[in-house]
Amino acid sequence: MQKRLAEIETMVAREGFWNKPDEAKLVLKERTGVSNRMDRFKRLAGEIEDLQGLHDMAVEEADEDTLQDLSGQAVEMRQRVDRYALELMLDGEDDDKNAIVSINAGAGGTEAQDWADMLFRMYSRWVERKGYKLELIDYQPGEEAGIKSATFTAAGDNAYGYLKSEVGVHRLVRISPFNASGKRHTSFASVFVYPELDNEIVVDIEEKDLRIDVFRASGSGGQHVNKTSSAVRITHLPTGIVVQCQQEKSQHRNKDLAMKVLRARLHQREKQRQDEKLQEMHDSKEEIAWGSQIRSYVLQPYQMVKDHRIGMDIGNVNEVLDGGIDPFIEGVLLAKEAKSSKAA
Repeated sequence: MQKRLAEIETMVAREGFWNKPDEAKLVLKERTGVSNRMDRFKRLAGEIEDLQGLHDMAVEEADEDTLQDLSGQAVEMRQRVDRYALELMLDGEDDDKNAIVSINAGAGGTEAQDWADMLFRMYSRWVERKGYKLELIDYQPGEEAGIKSATFTAAGDNAYGYLKSEVGVHRLVRISPFNASGKRHTSFASVFVYPELDNEIVVDIEEKDLRIDVFRASGSGGQHVNKTSSAVRITHLPTGIVVQCQQEKSQHRNKDLAMKVLRARLHQREKQRQDEKLQEMHDSKEEIAWGSQIRSYVLQPYQMVKDHRIGMDIGNVNEVLDGGIDPFIEGVLLAKEAKSSKAA
């Protein structure tokens, strides 16, 4: 980090650096991020040194009460160091950006739509736990229960870096609450995650390439939302990408939000074409097809959540569905880092 910070300072000091303000903003943003990480490292190192000093004194004086107190502080310090180490892995180009998350129910009608709604709640609770901000972009309720789809932004430090590991198919096994016979039922829902683009990143979209439809919102939102044609659906004709937003009362605001999602998806699409690693993700349609799930949530005949990519399972299903997905996210990131280190 220190070497990179020195490189950035050299770039800033060069003549003509400010002649390209857009590029300068990106460099200054990186400098702030690297500087903040270095400051955190120094603080952690200082606190660890202080704990070590207190521990040595307590051992020398045989102060059992202090040693017991320091033991608890050491556990907390280990957790902070682990979180810091994990954040250092999030060094991808878009990892520090906000995330745009899209959840879609699979085939199966009400069952799948109810499962998609459960996933939406799970991610909403995760966003809340992380102290991030959630902004709902689109919400399509199911005919009887649940949702057909939902799209939202999760705004916070490294939101995309964490949530990108959630892309794929999620499978639920349970006794159906919608079937009187009480049979077990398997439902699927897909999750896609895109980085929210910074304002300085420009994606050229020509008006002739867009079909914009307006319609009345179908979900909740008050009389004004439901009685006026404020909802907006945008189709990007060259790629077939369709995005929509109906959460705001203003048609103009809904269009702005839909365009934000469209720019993010087009940017991600282009990056996938240019970057070999992202291209692999782009070509992994078979991996995220129905039945090739990344994670299974089993409520019957036993309770367990299993991530098939890393073989991790957790028995407390309620905790996971209440937003406790960090062990899976961290496990996938650590496994990826270990694979990269081994390859290097």
